[in-house]
Amino acid sequence: MVGILHLQRFPLSTFIRSYSTPFSTPKFPKRNAIFFSTLTTPQPITDNDSPSSDSETPHVELSIDKLFIPPDTRVPVDSGSARILKGSNIVLSNYARDSHVVQADYVKSSVRTEDCPSDGLPEFALVGRSNVGKSSLLNSIVRRKKLALTSKKPGKTQCINHFKINDSWYLVDLPGYGYASAPQELRVNWDNFTKDYFLNRSTLVSVFLLIDASIPAKQIDLDYASWLGQNQIPMTIIFTKCDKRKKRKNGGRRPEENVNDFQDLIRGFFETVPPWIMTSSVTNQGRDEILLHMAQLRNYWLKH
Repeated sequence: MVGILHLQRFPLSTFIRSYSTPFSTPKFPKRNAIFFSTLTTPQPITDNDSPSSDSETPHVELSIDKLFIPPDTRVPVDSGSARILKGSNIVLSNYARDSHVVQADYVKSSVRTEDCPSDGLPEFALVGRSNVGKSSLLNSIVRRKKLALTSKKPGKTQCINHFKINDSWYLVDLPGYGYASAPQELRVNWDNFTKDYFLNRSTLVSVFLLIDASIPAKQIDLDYASWLGQNQIPMTIIFTKCDKRKKRKNGGRRPEENVNDFQDLIRGFFETVPPWIMTSSVTNQGRDEILLHMAQLRNYWLKH
């Protein structure tokens, strides 16, 4: 008989928001030691609307304490295995269905939370340091080169930009933070309405915090992760530019080394490891995994 492992995990409101979850709380997560993820790479689980078949889904050996286990997901303890999304620490659940993107449309840009779409559809927000690759990742996810405008100049995104996917949910492109060349007043304004959106947007399922894996961790990224944790904003870390590596002679390191370092640095902010995915907009690495992860969060949110 297969045993079911019941784990004491960090409150789900930190990494996934259900429809009835409070949107903010002054309680900061206890600074207990957490387990940070290694980069054991499982076999790929692709964009498949029926991922539950054992013949289609490989079982990968990974330590339980390094995994993000979605709610209502059972992990067999006799085999010590779980279905893991490639290049991530995320266990695949039965909620991971209807993950294909068949339609994507720009809807509107807003500078106030109250001006955002009011149709009640679930949404995922992309945020990160300026020029981290938000617009490129969004275009990769929907397989449209110019759905979100990209620019080599940081600070191009200046509004809360909503894109409707399959007429059933939203991707939201938010202004990047840390753009030093923008006027101070403008940077403060971006920061204020972005954080107001996080705290008060009732249909926000999760924030996807983008971190550049081609360079060492930046303090501003650590501060942003800390703020999201402090306010218990549901969060997934998306490591971008995982196809790139700075030259060793210039102190460059492999992306997976930077990913490990970042997780080690934020482990004091959380009681357990946040979900994370390694990506590249150039090679489309992580695209299917992001869509499956969004699908399982979204379907859980709709049910609860």
